Amino acid sequence: MRFLLLLSPVYLVVANSSSSMQQPLCHGSERSALLQFKQSFLIDEHVSDNPFAYPKVAKWKSHREGEGEVGSDCCSWDGVECDRETGHVISLHLASSCLSGLVHLRRLDLSDNDFNYSEIPFGVCQLSRLRSLDLSYAGFSGQISSELLALSKLVFLDLSANPIVQLQKPGLRNLVQNLTHLKGTHLSQVNISSTIPHTWANLSSLTSLFLKECGLHGEFPMTIFRLPSLQYLSVRYNPDLIGYLPEFQETRTLKMLYLGGTSFSGLASCNLTEFPDLQNQNELEILILTENKIHGPIPKWVLNISKETLGVLDLSGNFLTGFDQPPVVLPWSRLQSLQLDSNMLQGPLPIPPPSTFEYSVSGNKLTGEILPLICNMSSLMLLDLSSNNLSGRIPQGLANFPIPLIQFSIWKSTALMAPFLKHVQCQKNLRVIDLGENQFQGQIPRSFAKCMMLKHLVLGNNQIDHGFLSGLELSHSYRFLF
Repeated sequence: MRFLLLLSPVYLVVANSSSSMQQPLCHGSERSALLQFKQSFLIDEHVSDNPFAYPKVAKWKSHREGEGEVGSDCCSWDGVECDRETGHVISLHLASSCLSGLVHLRRLDLSDNDFNYSEIPFGVCQLSRLRSLDLSYAGFSGQISSELLALSKLVFLDLSANPIVQLQKPGLRNLVQNLTHLKGTHLSQVNISSTIPHTWANLSSLTSLFLKECGLHGEFPMTIFRLPSLQYLSVRYNPDLIGYLPEFQETRTLKMLYLGGTSFSGLASCNLTEFPDLQNQNELEILILTENKIHGPIPKWVLNISKETLGVLDLSGNFLTGFDQPPVVLPWSRLQSLQLDSNMLQGPLPIPPPSTFEYSVSGNKLTGEILPLICNMSSLMLLDLSSNNLSGRIPQGLANFPIPLIQFSIWKSTALMAPFLKHVQCQKNLRVIDLGENQFQGQIPRSFAKCMMLKHLVLGNNQIDHGFLSGLELSHSYRFLF
């Protein structure tokens, strides 16, 4: 793997030519990496049908092997191409080179690179003992080859975030037929554009399946939910994918369920009471049902989900009207993120536990005072109460809260009692303050000029004296919206 680390900028090319042009001497670290790379292969003259094949790497030599300065210059080696000015290795041309192996390679990680929309190198398909392959966020393109899907020992496969990579012919059916030992399958943002075959329910060892934004359609096989080891499932942002949740038995396996942006429940719109009760999922940590056209009240079973484990609940972008039984304080002791934006929620603001650092309920009809809510939260980073019917005043001590607040938004909360803006002191971590379309009065506090992290200050449609703003230093990248 040191070879891959040292040559991570190198674009590996399979071609049938080599460069014989005079090159500058190569870099010692890259020569060492190539020699180590050479040792990873076996030379087998029977692996190629090309009558002109020969072992290019056999002539790669080090200083110690008596070849002198010229012989050990990797830029002069067969199959190696260097940059003419820098001497860095930029390509390897090793087609028809009688190579067999990498015989010991079990894990290959090329994620988070830029391969400039090239196809996945065919050499990857020859790594027959590979158990883990991660090519995510790497800028590949083209149809995934059947040879890649023949790496039968693969346990983990991640091709995520390569949006112009295609898995169609061969497709998902071929993948599950060949890679029967898979535990982790991450194909988010790969162009699949197909249904999901029922044979995926045969992958009894599968623990994680990520198929976000893949162009999936048809009905999601309910049997996949019953896989005995499944912990993480994401099929969000596949709007033409329909499905039904099964009646879950008491289990401790499922930890994450992302169904946002799909047509799950099988209906054009549905009520949460039509969803099976998830409260028996004793280890559920993340539940995301964004933009699922869910309507009606939030039923009691939602409040009973994994009180000790639930960390993220996102029901935003639906048509929810409120809680069946409004709680005084939400019951999840480890909740970190609650997002109920863009619904039709009425009633008092639900108060999350102190562990919550992201709380967003904008675009509803909620009522109540801000002060009791904020005083209950000790880890708050993002607070968005915009476009509700809130009352009371903003607490004067906002700037002194011992919390890392970075966004404070109460835009268009028109029931606020006309507070003086001087009560809103800028806390040092704040990046966004959105107080637009309320009833604020007075001058903008000069403390805002000291908010070095502040990027967006929205104060439009208030009764505010913009006074000292013209004197602010230009180094402050505020976006003032009045």
